[in-house]
Amino acid sequence: MSLKQICTVLPQYALPHHLLSGWMATLTHCRNKTWKNLFIRTISRVYGVNLEEAKYQDLERYASFNEFFTRELKDGVRPIAAAAEAIACPADGVISQAGAISGGRIFQAKGHDYSALELLGGDAERAAAFENGSFATIYLSPKDYHRLHMPLSGTLTEMVHVPGRLFSVNNTTVGAVPNLFARNERVVCLFDTEAGPMALVLVGAIFVSSIETVWHGVVTPPSISAPRTWRYQDNPPLLEKGAEMGRFNMGSTIIVLFGQDRTAWNQDLNAGKPVKLGEQIGRRLK
Repeated sequence: MSLKQICTVLPQYALPHHLLSGWMATLTHCRNKTWKNLFIRTISRVYGVNLEEAKYQDLERYASFNEFFTRELKDGVRPIAAAAEAIACPADGVISQAGAISGGRIFQAKGHDYSALELLGGDAERAAAFENGSFATIYLSPKDYHRLHMPLSGTLTEMVHVPGRLFSVNNTTVGAVPNLFARNERVVCLFDTEAGPMALVLVGAIFVSSIETVWHGVVTPPSISAPRTWRYQDNPPLLEKGAEMGRFNMGSTIIVLFGQDRTAWNQDLNAGKPVKLGEQIGRRLK
């Protein structure tokens, strides 16, 4: 471990992750006008938020910092890749990693990988659909748009809320904490698509006050001690490519999984590549 990792990462093991996230939720939902305007201006300046893309640029339109953080964009700012075979990027952010799921393992960072089985909540049948498939991990920073959208049209089959810690998901921590994405609290959303099974895994992180989906609303909090599962057999939600499917109330990471020989990522989809919602990041093969 480098000195930076020792100073940044080791203290996180001792932190009360969920308690801190609860405090952050209180702050980000505060409706005091002076506080929320100061918070919005500070974060916008420090992280370089592009307010020109927001549907509403007047800070008075946002009742709380969280409303600003999960702001809508102007119509047409993020066109969705139109080709039938195109896989659209589900979020603004940076590619953390992308590639093949090999031997049931997903690459996290140099020296670290993690189990697809653990990531998806420990169900072997659920994980088998992605054996030798492909994955892409996208990190959303505080400056990014924090609504998540569908890479392909899909029918929701299952949602799983998996309990866990809330380590930071920045590059320094991802490079130092083993099994981080299979360790943090997360919401797994499973869809049937024209490219076969697709999983969208919404990973929580320190100070992420909640994760929600459009069909359920807020999934977390509450924090839980064992996984919760919802199965959608009667009148399952159908979401079109590019449709909003969820959001992070504060920033984190989304992981996209497909099955074997179903998709191909763009050749330039490498770690560190900035991406925008809606741009083509791959194509379906079947």
